[in-house]
Amino acid sequence: MRAPFSYHLYVALSMLLLPFVARATTNKLRRAGVSVPRSHERLGHATKARRGGTLVWFHAASVGESLSVLALITRMGIALPQARFLITSGTATSAALVAQRMPPRTEHQFAPLDAPGPLKRFLRHWRPDAAIFVESELWPQMLRRTHAQGAAMALVNARLSERSVNSWAKRPKLARYLFEVFGLILTQNDAMANAMLRMHAPAGRVARGQNLKSFAGPLPTDDDTLFEARAALLNRPVWIAASTHPGEEEIVLAAHKKLLETIPDLHLILVPRHPERGNDVTQMITDTGLPFTRRTRGDAPSGAVYLADTLGELGNWFALGDIVFLGGSLRPIGGHNPFEVAQSGAMVLSGNHVFNFAETYAAMEEAGAARLVADSRDLAERVAGLLGDRDARKKAVQAAQSFAIAETGKLDTIAARLIKTLRLTP
Repeated sequence: MRAPFSYHLYVALSMLLLPFVARATTNKLRRAGVSVPRSHERLGHATKARRGGTLVWFHAASVGESLSVLALITRMGIALPQARFLITSGTATSAALVAQRMPPRTEHQFAPLDAPGPLKRFLRHWRPDAAIFVESELWPQMLRRTHAQGAAMALVNARLSERSVNSWAKRPKLARYLFEVFGLILTQNDAMANAMLRMHAPAGRVARGQNLKSFAGPLPTDDDTLFEARAALLNRPVWIAASTHPGEEEIVLAAHKKLLETIPDLHLILVPRHPERGNDVTQMITDTGLPFTRRTRGDAPSGAVYLADTLGELGNWFALGDIVFLGGSLRPIGGHNPFEVAQSGAMVLSGNHVFNFAETYAAMEEAGAARLVADSRDLAERVAGLLGDRDARKKAVQAAQSFAIAETGKLDTIAARLIKTLRLTP
């Protein structure tokens, strides 16, 4: 299929804007502590050698997407013992977290910008045999140039907003030109599979897959950190509020103050989604009058609240309690990954705004592994009920663990399907 005019226009604009976008992008990485050579990976300058043999490239956007494919890379690596893997993403946070959980024979690089120069340098160096794009990473030049180089391609965990779906549907020539590069498009659910067809994706290549975030595996923990935290808590009852966003910490803290009226030794571990908001959240806790300690000061859990404002330690905090409230859900943000909680041995509480994981939460609620709450009062009542009924809490935790185990059993099927479609051989 010939490239439509809109594609050529996009290429021209990318060349015109590249100097400005490159400067802004590399500066952002530098401010996050990324070295100069690594920040220049965004310009297509590799910092690792391309070793011989088959290379499978996974491209994801940020933290959630990057972590979601690690278990898939591991399973494919078992089936393809001679293959090597490359994972690219665009943020410093995703690079740091992927580095902690890197599968065997895998390298991470920052993704090249979607412009001719960076992509030519990137593809000339890495020469991927297969390329797997994750969720909504549909950069036009990246797709077409990778396809032109001969890589077999797939889109997995496909998920786009309704706005994006409508936008692509209005551009049928461009949509067909881009989606034809994929030999397989696996969506998160049936609704997204139907949406892909509305977006003019090839009908015979679209299929419902599975939400890859259900396969991410338990978050890493540190034995020394857990020992110190448990020693400090001295068997106090604990609940965790994780991945909270602006407007949610106030609700969580209000619920905790209510709970303290009947459970005076209850401890809350509060983990904001973005650790750089630590000072703001500190002020919120101070305003409540609750005594607290803070991870970035080197404190151990103590007082009524522990502010865990660091990156990459979420697994430690999940391991300290049976009840985890997940943020991004009391405000219309879409919710966060409940599988990480279930795999860590806890049950899930969440607000009602979980459209990013709607089918998952519905299934978990039906299984007794998750409960949705509406507001501060509802949250306090749910936590109090679970803390006051050991059998109910134990049953919910077991339901969460059983749900997670059942989901991970589907990963080998997806890995095998990708290996076959992408013509990869052991």
